[in-house]
Amino acid sequence: MFYRWYTSGPSKRTLEHSLFTDLIKKEFDLSKQRYGSTRIAEQLKCKGYLVSRRRVAKIMRANNWVSKHKRKFKATTDSNRKYPVCRNLLNRNFNPYRLNETWVSDITYIQTNQAWLYLTTIIDLFDRQVIGWSLSTSLHTNQTIIPAWKMATSKRKVNRDLLFHSDRGMQYASKAFRTFIKSNPLVTQSMSRKSNCWDNSVAESFFKTLKVALIYDDDFKTIEHAKNCHL
Repeated sequence: MFYRWYTSGPSKRTLEHSLFTDLIKKEFDLSKQRYGSTRIAEQLKCKGYLVSRRRVAKIMRANNWVSKHKRKFKATTDSNRKYPVCRNLLNRNFNPYRLNETWVSDITYIQTNQAWLYLTTIIDLFDRQVIGWSLSTSLHTNQTIIPAWKMATSKRKVNRDLLFHSDRGMQYASKAFRTFIKSNPLVTQSMSRKSNCWDNSVAESFFKTLKVALIYDDDFKTIEHAKNCHL
């Protein structure tokens, strides 16, 4: 029996494990260590390899291959201030029926060796396009959401009812911004529930992907370097 085992070579399971380990490592490296088990399992499935996410995760843990998605982000939302809060009218309905039906917005940070930069984006949920954005050294309303809103409305005219959703950050709740968007009666403002990132998950997910794909691999020495990164 020992001789039969010895001369038969590695088992099918051992060969399969070795193959999947090599394939997972290749996908992990191709993604510049950005992909986690879910994305890698999807990539392998597209290439004809039937391997479960659970098995991919097990192999990655065994080899200590950790996705850069695990990194924590700095919070830019201050929802403790005494500004008016809008009801969550979006209610996680992330699939509108037309353009300019629902826009979502969020603000995140970008670190440089000179100072922090703050990126504000507005996304149309229908086609998931970034239609407005601003990059600033301050979190002031006039440097974040207002210029991003001006860009969005210059690209897409609001001539039908529009729901605008964000978190409860002071930039969105400020009197300056509320007065600004109320100039168009077709716009209705909506806000996430307190400390609930899932209510604005599309905007949150966009920043997560952006940071992993474009920002973490760069060391921005100056503000201009970051601004010229084609965000």
